[in-house]
Amino acid sequence: MKAVVNQDVCIGCGMCAGDCQVVFELNGDKAQGKEIPADLVDKAKETAANCPVQAIEIKD
Repeated sequence: MKAVVNQDVCIGCGMCAGDCQVVFELNGDKAQGKEIPADLVDKAKETAANCPVQAIEIKD
């Protein structure tokens, strides 16, 4: 699974990177998602649901 951040929607607040550092990082003023380790799938989904602008999608 992979976390994908919509760069047109992301406001760069950093909440996702702070909440789940293995899966999300700030790249400049926007967040970027990565491959999700199996043991962090639930955490990544929770982080995506908490995004204030709903810019994160979890893809298989």
